[in-house]
Parts: sequence; structure tokens; C-alpha cells
Amino acid sequence: MADQPGTTEPMPDLGELSTTLTEIAERSQRLVTDFLRRQATHNDLGIRDPLSLGNAFMDMTTAMIESPARLAKAQVSLWQDYMSLWQSAASRLLGQPAGPDTADDTTDRRFRDERWQDVWVFTFIKQSYLLTARWLLNTVRAVEGLDRRTVERLDFYIRQFIDALSPANFLVTNPDVLRLTLDSGGGNLLNGLTNLLADLESGSGRLRFGIAQMPGFRVGHDVAATAGQVVHRNDLMELIQYAPTTAKVRQRPLLVVPPWINKYYVLDLRPETSFVKWCVDRGHTVFMISWVNPDPQVAAKSFDDYLTTGVVEAVDVIEDITGERAVNAVGYWVGGTLLAAALAYMTARKDRRVASVTLLTTMLDFEEPGELGIFIDEETISHLEQRLAERGYVEGAKMASTYNMLRANDLIWSFVLNNFLLGRDPFPFDLFSWNADSTLMPAALHTFYLRHLYQDNRLVEPGGVTAAGVPLDLSRIKVPVYVLSARDDHIAPWRSTHRATGIFSGPVEFVLTASGHVGGVVNPPGSGKYGHWTNPEAAANADAWLAGATRHEGSWWPHWESWLRGAGRGRASVPARPPGGGSHPPLGDAPGTYVLRHT
Repeated sequence: MADQPGTTEPMPDLGELSTTLTEIAERSQRLVTDFLRRQATHNDLGIRDPLSLGNAFMDMTTAMIESPARLAKAQVSLWQDYMSLWQSAASRLLGQPAGPDTADDTTDRRFRDERWQDVWVFTFIKQSYLLTARWLLNTVRAVEGLDRRTVERLDFYIRQFIDALSPANFLVTNPDVLRLTLDSGGGNLLNGLTNLLADLESGSGRLRFGIAQMPGFRVGHDVAATAGQVVHRNDLMELIQYAPTTAKVRQRPLLVVPPWINKYYVLDLRPETSFVKWCVDRGHTVFMISWVNPDPQVAAKSFDDYLTTGVVEAVDVIEDITGERAVNAVGYWVGGTLLAAALAYMTARKDRRVASVTLLTTMLDFEEPGELGIFIDEETISHLEQRLAERGYVEGAKMASTYNMLRANDLIWSFVLNNFLLGRDPFPFDLFSWNADSTLMPAALHTFYLRHLYQDNRLVEPGGVTAAGVPLDLSRIKVPVYVLSARDDHIAPWRSTHRATGIFSGPVEFVLTASGHVGGVVNPPGSGKYGHWTNPEAAANADAWLAGATRHEGSWWPHWESWLRGAGRGRASVPARPPGGGSHPPLGDAPGTYVLRHT
């Protein structure tokens, strides 16, 4: 880490440094005072244990004590690995050839800097960390006598602990941060502290990475910029109809139902990545639901309300505007769950105005919900319901923090490294800006979703869920269904979403895309990223389907459009439709007003 001979580094301006430190101290004092005041007001200092982690760790400790031989064997294995590591480190220190590393992963992006491999002391630090992490996880996973849910909770939170203690997250053990600190006279740390304080201020005391420094992606200008009009508004949603860009359009309109947990415009980011614009440019008359960012006045709005005055009412409006008796419908994540429930509701009422359904990273069978399932049990939901009774809504920022924990290295610690240790501004990224634009959720809707779908898995039971007095039965749905899953999805695991293929009575096309929950979906043709897999043959389970699947390069979008054109689902064309019509004149330009409400 020594400087090269003949080079000199300029000393930092001590006067400027003193001024900066004084400003930071003043801001820090204000933030700490405000933080303590809020904690006293909300009376929530984390004393309660809604996830029962204390009991889980107690059960694990008891089981370990009852198997001392197994624990001793694990200890011996760890010391043997450490002896090998010491020998390898000593060889490197003496300039001698060293054997292969005991624990290494060339795909781990935390250790991309070449000095993790080339400088013996950093190699030793990295290896000792990886060895200990591997040992800790394997030891916990080998404990006998614990139920599956307890093991999953322990595994998840121990991984959070391990990720937090990575040497990449600390100044003196990260070679890149250490070098930059020496080169800049500590300027990176001052910048990082400034970034930290700015993030805390912009998040009202909660850490929201990079919001203050993020270059503006203005909604309606830089993102959510596809031209259109709001053609309908109620207290839960605005319905946007996009302006045509072709002389002729498909006869059958396209309705998109986004998640209520995020702002809709993930499907309408910049023009080159906008799924909405791509569909409009191919002649679809696209309607998009934009959910309201609710306040306490809509706390009692339920799953029934979102289904009837959201999805079904949108179909009513589209019919009035276009005169068409059927739509093709697309639902994304929980928007897809809501769409499938709405279709079951309409099917029970002999309402056949949905001709086809596309479900993007959507779970219908919640038997294996992935790691999100560890947050959901009776005790946790009851605790949440008590808090929601006071406020009437769920804060989107808290939900975002939960999702970020599922991929902590990518969505938490990478920002700690870049923004706070390296002192760099976050890279301008439209998807990150969208992710930070969180929404609130009505208490009644959210707890219904957690209790009846996630916890009890009732939606796949015929009549297990009733909406607006109508028992829902997904198995009665006979329209063609296109199910898209993402291989690396940490929110809707693809093997769980594949279960939808065995639920419906009609034809189902299942497609698997590479990447994750958002990257796999927002993957336009021409981007050169992320292939997809298809398999026209049905399979009893996800792994059997994948074993017989064919990989294709590039986006799934053209494959979906080809499917949509088939079997009369979009062949006929009509003159282009300007937004609005019937009893629904335009109310204002897209993206509307609801999407601009902030939490």
C-alpha cells in the first residue's frame, strides 16, 4: 500500500477540513436529537421480538448442547481449515508457492479488487472471513431436532450477521477503501459522512441510500414519460390510456395491473426500457392502473375494494371507451395475484371480458414463498395488526427494507461501501430512483394479503377466499395464461410461481427469464442482456420443466407478443384510438396525480 517513489500527495486544506467537520457535527447533533424525539413518540425501540428470534436461538443452543460430539467435530474441522490457511499465508509471506485457497468464490463481487488476491494480508483476511462464515452456516444447518421454520429463520439472520461483518464493509480491512483514504487524505470518509447525514435527513431519520444525492429522474419527464391521459379516477386508482403512435392499433385493448406496493412506472421507465412504450409502438391500446398512495382515510380499503373498484372497474371503463367487450390483461407481482383473483371473480359471475392473462413474477400458490415466509406467522402478523390499527397504513420504506434484506450484499452493503466508505455519489440509475419512490399500503389490504394468502395459502383452495361475496376458484379460469418467472427472483421464487401452471383449466405458457424480480421483467429487446427459457411441454414440477427447456438469447418480450397474437388474441386491427371516449373524457396528462403523491 506504500506510495510510489517520487510521488507526493497534496495535504488537505486544514481550514476547509475544520469547516466541513463543524458543519457535519452540527447536522449530526440535529439528527440525533430528532431521532431520539421520534423514538420517544413512537415508543418502538426494538425491545419487542415479533419474529421470535430469541426463542429460535435458544432452541438452537439447547440442541447444540445436547450434541456435544457433533459440536466438537465442527470445532476440529474449523481449526484444521485455519491451520491450512496459516500455512498458505506463511508461504505467500515468504514468497513461496501457496496451495489453493481453502474457501473462495470467484463470483463474489465483494472481493473483485485484485489486492484481495495479490496482497497476502488481504488474502488472509478474506479467507479467514469466508472460512468462518462457511463454518458458522454449516454448523447451524447441521443442528438436529429443530423444525424447518426455526432453521430457516436462524439461517436467514445468521447470513445477515455474516454479510454485515464482511471485511469489505470496513475501512482498515478493505484495500480499495484504505488506498483511497491514503490518497485523498481522508476526503472519501468526509464525503461518506456527508452522504450518510444527507441520507438520514432525506429519510427523516431512516437510512434511505442515496436519495439526497441521486440525480433527478423526474416522474413525467425522465421516467413515466410515455404520452397519455388519465381517463378515469376514483379513490383507489387512476386509469391511464396511452396515446397511440401507430395509424392502426390492435382491436383488443391491453390492461396492465401493477403491484399496489410500488409505483406503476417500473413498466414505464426511460423510453428505451419502457414496456409500456414498446407495447404502444407495436399497436396496442394500453391502459395502466396507477394506484393511489393512500392516507389514513383509505385505511379500511380491502382486497375486495382493490379487486372491484380497481381491476373490474378498469375493465368497465375500457369497454365504455373502446366499445370492446374483451381485454388482454397483464399483472405484475401482487398485481398479478390481484388480477388472477379478479378473473376468478368475473368467471364466477359469467363475466368473460378478459380474453387472456399474463402473470409477471406472480405467486398464486404460497406454500413455499421463499425467504419472505420467515417474516410471516401468527405472532408477527398480530404484532403488525396492532401497529396498523394505530396508523392505518404500512410504510413503503419499511417494506423496501425487508426486501433489501433478502439480497443484503447487493441492496444494502454495496451502497454502504460506495456511498459511505468510498464517499462516492450513487450511480444515476432510473430503477434505483423508482425503488426509492415508495408507497403506503392500506392496513386492511396488507393484513388480508399476509394472513389469507401468505400464511394460510387460501387462494389456491376453491372457495378459500371470498371477494365481494363471491367464492373464488382459480381452477375455473379457462382463458389462455402466460406465466413469466425470473430465475434469480428473491421475492417471488420461480419454482413457486411455476405452480400456477397446475392451477388453471385453460392453456398455460410458462417462460423463465434470467436475472431477478425486476431486471428479468424490464428487459427490452436490443439491451443485449438476459436470455430466457421456453418449453411447450407441461411438467409436473419446475425442475422437470427446466430440464426440458430451450434457452434463447435476449428479451422475452417478442416471445410474449407472438403468444399474444396467437389464437385470435390480438390479430384484428382498427384505427388508432385517442385517449378517452364514451362517458370518460381525458382528465389530465399522464402520469396523473396519484403517482406524484409521496410518503
